[in-house]
Amino acid sequence: MPIPIHLASAGIDLSDRFFFTAAITGSPALAAETVIATLTPTGDISVQKGVFLFGQCAYTVGTSGASARYRIRQTGVAGAVVYDSGATTQGISAGTLVNDSVQGVDTAPVMPGQVYVLTLQVGSGAAASTVSAVSLIGLYI
Repeated sequence: MPIPIHLASAGIDLSDRFFFTAAITGSPALAAETVIATLTPTGDISVQKGVFLFGQCAYTVGTSGASARYRIRQTGVAGAVVYDSGATTQGISAGTLVNDSVQGVDTAPVMPGQVYVLTLQVGSGAAASTVSAVSLIGLYI
C-alpha cells in the first residue's frame, strides 16, 4: 500500500531549490558546440533525488546550417552529459528562426554548487548562428 500524502505544497517554500537564468552566454560559431546558457546555484543544497533541468532557446540558423544538437551538461562543454538531443533536422535551415526546448534529470550532481550549461551545436554551419533568447531552469530535489 502506497504511503499517503500528509502535506500539501501550499505550506512548503521551494524557492531555495529553484534556480534559473535568461542570460545568453554565447552563440555557436560555425559548427562548434557552444555554451549558450549557464546555471549556477547558490547555497549549500541537499539533493535527495536529483536535479530537474529545463532549457529553452531561440536562435537564427547561420549559413549552411542543416541540423541542431542540444545538450545539457554539468560544468561546461567537456562536462558530463545530462541530456543529448542528437542531431535534429526538422525545421533547421539557414536563416530560419528556431525555438526549441529540452529537459533532463541529473541523478548524480556534485554538490554543493553543481553548475549546468545548455549547449547548442549547428551542424554544417559555415557562419555563426545567433541566439536571441534562452532560459535554463533547475529544480534541486
